[in-house]
Amino acid sequence: MKKMIKGTNHASIAVEDVGDGQPIVFLHGWPFDHQMFEYQYNYFLPRGYRMIGIDFRGFGESDLVIEDYGYNTLADDVKSVLEDLHIEEAILVGFSMGGAVATRYMARHKGFGIKKLILISAAVPQFAKKPAYSIGIKKSEITAMVEQIQVDRPKLIQDFIKKLFHEKTLVSYKGWLTNLALGASSYGMILSALAMRDENVREDLEKITVSTLICHGKKDTVCSYEVVEEMTQLISKTIVVPFRKSGHAIFHDETEKLNRTMLMFIQNKN
Repeated sequence: MKKMIKGTNHASIAVEDVGDGQPIVFLHGWPFDHQMFEYQYNYFLPRGYRMIGIDFRGFGESDLVIEDYGYNTLADDVKSVLEDLHIEEAILVGFSMGGAVATRYMARHKGFGIKKLILISAAVPQFAKKPAYSIGIKKSEITAMVEQIQVDRPKLIQDFIKKLFHEKTLVSYKGWLTNLALGASSYGMILSALAMRDENVREDLEKITVSTLICHGKKDTVCSYEVVEEMTQLISKTIVVPFRKSGHAIFHDETEKLNRTMLMFIQNKN
């Protein structure tokens, strides 16, 4: 069932809410929407879980807002959704940018409604390189991406999608992701890219107290595997599963392993 829920500053946030049982809340990566988790929905729904997919503002069917796309605002939108749906004991799953927002959510809202956290190819503690931080993408590269969005967004999307995979990828699958990304607003893509360039969630990681599963591709060229060491140092309770055959898009490169790993973690009583 699709729902529109009022988020921060009255923005309408689109939510896919289907199934019964323990809720699993999905936060998508840039520049897609909740539909990128289709193969997780297909796996968990028949196993008795409730799937809740949230489209960030400016993406999917959520409102295009010409205001703040910072992590605080996106985390507040998530809080509005969980409050509206009366969510408790949920599993929060964040991919890439969604992983950074999930991290901010856990710190800013003290893990409201969340029992466990799963970070997939997470863009943490920060996405961009800085003088004191050598891991990540150069800020100038992100700025160049923003500039290209304004002149040839389809080309930017196609080039970005090529970087996601390690294993050979079906052309049809790349086309599907391209269509998801084209469904986003260009303005939402721009402002969230700038947020990724400038935000830092290092202090937020230290405030996570729930059991956390970290899934990361060893061949990831978007968010280097090097960030995993810092995540394990900062989060108190972590389980790390490396995906040796995966790039950034482990949801495609090793779909079955990802789904099995998530299920084992969710079912574990610890």
